Parts: sequence; C-alpha cells; structure tokens
Amino acid sequence: MNVRPLEFRTARSTAEATALWAEVPDAYYLAGGTDLLIQMRLGRRSPARLIDLKRIPGLSAIEVRGDGALSIGACVPLGVIAAHPEVRARYPLLAECCLAVGSYPVRNRATMAGNVCNASPAADTAAALLALEAAVEASGPNGDVVLPLAGFFQGPGKTVLPAGALVTALVLPAKAAGCRGSFHRLSRRRGVDLATLGVLVGRHAAGGAGAHRVVLTAVAPTPLRVPAAEALLDRQGAAAAAQAAEAARAACKPIDDVRGTAQYRREMVGVLVARAAAALG
Repeated sequence: MNVRPLEFRTARSTAEATALWAEVPDAYYLAGGTDLLIQMRLGRRSPARLIDLKRIPGLSAIEVRGDGALSIGACVPLGVIAAHPEVRARYPLLAECCLAVGSYPVRNRATMAGNVCNASPAADTAAALLALEAAVEASGPNGDVVLPLAGFFQGPGKTVLPAGALVTALVLPAKAAGCRGSFHRLSRRRGVDLATLGVLVGRHAAGGAGAHRVVLTAVAPTPLRVPAAEALLDRQGAAAAAQAAEAARAACKPIDDVRGTAQYRREMVGVLVARAAAALG
C-alpha cells in the first residue's frame, strides 16, 4: 500500500494560510476536520498538505457588527454557535439546525463553515442559513469576496468558492433576526445519522410579503428554497399549508438511495411542510 506523504502546517493569518495553499498542489484547509478526515480515511481525499486555521485571530469569534449583522467565524464549533446568547435570542432557527448535526462530541469539533463548504445536499445548517439569507465571506489569492448563500451551492460537493479561497465568516443580516419556525428532520434511526430529508418552515418577525421561508434538504442536488410555497404562505398563512406542501413536493428532485426512495422523500416533504406551516399559525 502506497501512503502519500502528508505535511501539516499551522497558519496564523489568512494571508499566510492562502500562501501556504498556493505553494503545494492538493493542499487543504483544516478547521474542525470532521468531514475532511473521514474522506481521507475512505480514500476520497488525499491532501499533500493540511493547513490548520484554528490559530488565526478572529476565526473563532462570534461578533455583532455595527450594522447589527452577526458574524460567525469559520472556526467556531457548532456547539458553541448553538449555545451563543445572540444566536439563541435573534436566530433560533440556526441554533436548532446546528443541534441537528451529528452528536455532542461532533458538534464540539465540527464547524458551520466546514458544513457549508462540504456542500452536502443534506447539510442541516444550510437550511437555516438559506432561510436567514446568510452570506459567506472568504479571503483568497485574488482578494476578499462576499458570496450570498443563495447560489453558493452548485451540486453535491461543489460550490462557487474560488480556488484557494478561505472562508473566514458566515454573516447573518440584522433584518433576518427574529425569524422563527421549526426544522423537521427524518433519518433512518434515532440518533446520529445523515438526514433522509429535512424541512424548515419559518416566518420573519415583520410579517407581510416575503415573510415566509420554506427550505428543503436532502431532496435535490443542493439545499433548496421553495419560493412558490413561501408566496402561498405569505398570502394565506396557515390556510395555505396544504397548497404549500404541494408546491414543495413539485419543487423537490429526490433520488433513490440507501436512506430512502424518491417517492418516500417526496411524500414526506409534503407531510412535514404542511405540519410545520400549520404550526406557525
């Protein structure tokens, strides 16, 4: 068995991290590592260099910015995010989705930036981040970029993040504060397992046109917002729960795999959207 040499380096600034990435083909950034290390063990990834990010100042911080937006650094563990008072008070849907990921030990290591960059169609945190209209901030060889999460995912394992770009923070806008609802997740067993499907239905505090959010996971090549279902709920509220459920069924594109059939996923999307929309009242 041939084992490829692996170099481990620690960066202390984003500039140093991106420079280290540029030096070696097949270099990878490392934050929590809960996805990357498993992929390495399975032979799906074979980095020549791992660049540890946890000593870069600011990447482990959660901060309220001057415009009221909440910035969550790329190295903040999911458990810390879920317990943070600003997240719990202003963005409770994000706390709920963070707590859906893995187990207690995993959440104390895994990061939201890693969950997003892994670009799994079943990424639990993506449901809340899409509903809250979050943005990804990144620093790369060609400078800094801000990428709305809407449009960030391109397919399983694929994003629009430029080559070599390092995610520094995920930013939740102030206008999304107070969005409430629920995240429903089905899996094959109670406990730690990837989702067979996930449904988030929420409503922004201001109400009115554009207030509702309907997001689906694990039923399309990417996490999916359903504007048609949102518009129905905006106009009619809980009275449109059944219609919103049908719109969600029509929008999703599930597949058959070991976690469930496409037919089961499609039917349960409708059930959970109707249930969550009715619960909003």
